[in-house]
Amino acid sequence: MTGYDGETKNGVPHGHGIYTYAYGVKYVGEFKDGLPNGQGTFTFPSGAKYVGEFKNGGRNGQGTYTNADGEKYVGEFKDGLPNGQGTLTHPNGEKYVGEFKDGKKRSRGRRGKSWLSFRRSRSRL
Repeated sequence: MTGYDGETKNGVPHGHGIYTYAYGVKYVGEFKDGLPNGQGTFTFPSGAKYVGEFKNGGRNGQGTYTNADGEKYVGEFKDGLPNGQGTLTHPNGEKYVGEFKDGKKRSRGRRGKSWLSFRRSRSRL
């Protein structure tokens, strides 16, 4: 089921609302000109969840992404991916605290490992 329940402006989501996408993803939060913008929460059918800032429909700013197996990233996002300072915690308790670029951990002297479980999804209405 696809649908929107919330505030509108000129016939599009604007202000606080809930949008349920046909493929089971649900967004609850702020909209601007029909796109997620401001604070919000995306929940996915897999059990994954993103809570944080959105800009122009994408994850941009501070946020927390937890995937279905419990892996968790807390930190900065840019264009839907971890970028900047953040903490990645694995289900076994291991942590990486440091810098990320384009979704990859940055380590001095070696290439960062991709965070393969993070999907770059920029859902747009």
